[in-house]
Amino acid sequence: METFAEVNIQSNMEHYLQTNLTVAKLSAEINDPNSSFYFATSDQKIVGYLKINSGDAQTESILNNGLEIERIYVLKEFQRLKIGQILFDKAIDIAKEKEKDLVWLGVWEHNTRAIEFYKKNGFDQFGSHIFKLGNDEQTDLLMKIELKNNPG
Repeated sequence: METFAEVNIQSNMEHYLQTNLTVAKLSAEINDPNSSFYFATSDQKIVGYLKINSGDAQTESILNNGLEIERIYVLKEFQRLKIGQILFDKAIDIAKEKEKDLVWLGVWEHNTRAIEFYKKNGFDQFGSHIFKLGNDEQTDLLMKIELKNNPG
């Protein structure tokens, strides 16, 4: 909500949250062996998290030996503290450990701050897809970074 509520219709946000971020859905994601969650904390409070997917857990089946960054979120009050970069670096390190060919993600075309962050970290756009938020069809840019030639 904190990231997208200001730029989306409230009913679409509520529908998305009630459909996609339920306890049952999140429990299934946590228990999926091809998905992993990592949490950033400050004073025992979760201030950000990372969700990565590989294999069948990836939201797109077009990338064989890839690792997907599905979510990186950091609370606004902690966003200037490089927590997002730490979570991002964790995903890259895991992909290298697992000998993945690339890391990829989808980012909303209007999230210019995130797009610039990913570009700064070496990602390039390779496509797009529709992301449905309630009844609003939004375009996500698909971005990736190749790891084959990026050892260690």
